[in-house]
Amino acid sequence: MQRRLLVLQGLLIVCLVAALAVPLAYAYASHRTGQLLLARRADATRFAELADRALREGGPSGLGAEVERYAEVYGTAVEVRDRDGVLIAGRAVGGGAALRRALSGRTTAELPLLTPGGPETVLVAEPAGRDGQVSGAVVLRVPTASARREVAVVWGALAVGAVLALAGSLAAARRLAGWVLRPVAELDATTREIAGGRLGARVSTVRGPVELRRLEERFNAMADAISAALERQRAFVADASHELRTPLTVLSLRLENLEPYLTADGQPEYAETLAELDRLAALLEDLLALARVEADAGLPEEVPAGGLLPRLAGWQEVYAAQGLTLEAGEVEEAPLPAAVGRIADIALDNAAKFVPPGGRVVVSLTGGVLRIADDGPGLTEEERATALGRFWRAPDRGNVPGSGLGLAIAAELARSCGAGLALHGTRPHGLTVEVRTAQYTER
Repeated sequence: MQRRLLVLQGLLIVCLVAALAVPLAYAYASHRTGQLLLARRADATRFAELADRALREGGPSGLGAEVERYAEVYGTAVEVRDRDGVLIAGRAVGGGAALRRALSGRTTAELPLLTPGGPETVLVAEPAGRDGQVSGAVVLRVPTASARREVAVVWGALAVGAVLALAGSLAAARRLAGWVLRPVAELDATTREIAGGRLGARVSTVRGPVELRRLEERFNAMADAISAALERQRAFVADASHELRTPLTVLSLRLENLEPYLTADGQPEYAETLAELDRLAALLEDLLALARVEADAGLPEEVPAGGLLPRLAGWQEVYAAQGLTLEAGEVEEAPLPAAVGRIADIALDNAAKFVPPGGRVVVSLTGGVLRIADDGPGLTEEERATALGRFWRAPDRGNVPGSGLGLAIAAELARSCGAGLALHGTRPHGLTVEVRTAQYTER
């Protein structure tokens, strides 16, 4: 936006400077051309009087010497002819149309506009005679080098002034655009930080137009309200989950105490009730974990180099007990953010639940990218698009134990360490959980 504003302001400034400089340059060139015409037409008028006197008195003897001296002093060729067009003094200068106009009784009223590029010479013609009778004509071929040099100097000064004015105006426009758009840039940066998980980020309201400062103040007030609402929501989830754990534990103990008094017909219902209690307890634990992750609490910054391999060794027994194969592909020896290790645990737990016996899971960590790929049934593209939401369960896998919060917790963990979490299909079938860790890549 700032670039577009600068381009627009630059075009307006260029047009304004051109509207001032071009007419000034044209006016000076016209003025200098008029000066040259007046000065040389006065000389041509004097020669016309001398030529008329010489023609009337019967001989141009003194006129030729006067013309020669003038040509030597001013470097201007002079041509004097009688009314029949016969050269009587000076030398032919190629008067042409100017000579014909002078012999018809018309003087030179204007000259071509003098510019640094030309013309190099101009013709000034004046009729000779009196009382409306034309006795001859005088034509001067006037060099314009001196006048064009003065025009070039003035035009150069105008060009330098225009460039300086343009540069100064553009610098002022740049500062003005920066001052106007600084609040917008701060708003953009702050919204990006908030979207990245830094809910405490706020906009500075010190600089910029009053209207935009008011917008920043209202944005900060809105961010404060949203942050407070989210904090209350997280606190409610954490408190509710924590408070429900004790009643659930007491209820579970009381149900277990009732077992000796149950008949054989009540045993299946009793077992299902305990299973539902266990499922509810697991759901509460996941809710607490999600609340802690959203509050950015409970995880160290990173684990030492090679911290992924001990995690895989801990899962080997679990996988072996379920008839699954867990393989470690290429694993780089580098410090690993603890959040990524926790995401690996969630992905491995999901794979242990959904991959059928005989399946294979491969874990690799290269270039800051953690991949956990399995050859299980996988998910469709539509399911992968919604699988990171809270309480999401695959429609055809509702009988598998779980709360539907695992991938949601993984997504929050990825956000907390600046990583990106994505789900991809594995060929020919299966699911790949991919974690791109920016901090790890920079190392």
